[in-house]
Amino acid sequence: MLPIVIIAAVAIPLLAVAFLAARRSDKEGEHPAAESDAHRRLVEQEYEDSERYQAEWREEHKHENDSPL
Repeated sequence: MLPIVIIAAVAIPLLAVAFLAARRSDKEGEHPAAESDAHRRLVEQEYEDSERYQAEWREEHKHENDSPL
């Protein structure tokens, strides 16, 4: 009987803490922090760089896609 009481006394608070932590992380995910102008410019620059690289890659590998059917 004593082990059941000990397990209940430990498990129930641990489950409660885990549940509250999960709810808190869900709330933070729903409302992300406002991004700064510097972060927005960095993301835009990375996007432009990736678009430029993709265009170069397509140009270099254009001949590989020209296979006769």
